Amino acid sequence: MMDSIQRKDLTTESQNKKSLEIDLLSVSEILQLINKEDESVASRVYDEITSIEQAVDVCIEALKKNCKVYYVGAGTSGRLGVLDASEIPPTFSAPSNLFTGIIAGGDTALRKSIEGAEDDSRKSIIDLKSSNINEGDVLIGISTSGAAQYVHSALEYARSIGCKTIYLICNKTPFLRFDADVLINIDTGPEVITGSTRMKAGTATKMALNMISTTCMIKLGKVYGNLMVDLMAVNDKLVDRGTRIIMQLTSLSYDDSLQALKNAQMSVKTALVMIIDRCDLNQARERLKQENGNLRNIIQ
Repeated sequence: MMDSIQRKDLTTESQNKKSLEIDLLSVSEILQLINKEDESVASRVYDEITSIEQAVDVCIEALKKNCKVYYVGAGTSGRLGVLDASEIPPTFSAPSNLFTGIIAGGDTALRKSIEGAEDDSRKSIIDLKSSNINEGDVLIGISTSGAAQYVHSALEYARSIGCKTIYLICNKTPFLRFDADVLINIDTGPEVITGSTRMKAGTATKMALNMISTTCMIKLGKVYGNLMVDLMAVNDKLVDRGTRIIMQLTSLSYDDSLQALKNAQMSVKTALVMIIDRCDLNQARERLKQENGNLRNIIQ
């Protein structure tokens, strides 16, 4: 149901008094103004740390039960959700469907604006069903203004089938209210260009999604210290990074570390277990399975 507030009351739709005459400024002055406004974003995100923590807890609980997390958004919000979800498999060797990004208008909307897609409340349900959302999964609805009907109906449908719901907005109050399990309302204030939420609101959204997904992966054992140990070395950059990680944690030479990586079929974590436990490939994989992939338990 629509709340009593009007769109003009949303902070994302308000005029920024600091940029009222931005078109009269020099290039340098414009850049400095934008940068100054961007400086405020991190502190606004920090103000919502407690809510973001609650969101992480909800996601971790679901992921430990082999459930999944869905990002749903329209426009910039949808693109950022797809971006974050698409980076998780290569970064953490996670299944491609562990985090799924869904954008109003489909993949075409990643490159081209699909006018009216955010207002199609029926299509989000169709898209969720085709993505195989199930009871126990988590849906994170992303809408900077909280006015995207596509997102609102996705949240309603997810709750109706027994999913946990998280509502991420960049206003004090969403235009379309929803009683989510967790509400993250990062009030980023008026944009430098009125209503252009690809700016501060978009930056805040990306920061929050990065924090949620990265913290989940850390707590699921995908990181040792601050090292990206759960990666598959599938290109030259990752082969070098993986080799150097093995060197650091085992004191082997670069060449020996590279050979260990090859013996582990290019899995850094598996190579480390093979070295530490002095075992073969299958034994290392079994050990990791026993420890739910937690390398620290094995090293300690």
